[in-house]
Amino acid sequence: MTLKLISAQEVLFSGEVTQVTLPGVMGEFMVLQNHASLISTLMAGTVKYVDAAGVNGSAEITGGIVDVNNNVVSVCIY
Repeated sequence: MTLKLISAQEVLFSGEVTQVTLPGVMGEFMVLQNHASLISTLMAGTVKYVDAAGVNGSAEITGGIVDVNNNVVSVCIY
């Protein structure tokens, strides 16, 4: 699946990943391949992901929203 981490100023990450963990307002949650479509708000915390090569990555955010649809995880951060 594809992860896009986007701020108002730049694209922080765009690439293929195997999993993404997000800091949801109601708790941390994980998105895997073929996840059901969803839209959620995010709170301050860490977006963690594992890329296609198995390398762990992360980004600190202060909040935002996530849209998951057709194996594309779009994270718009504040």
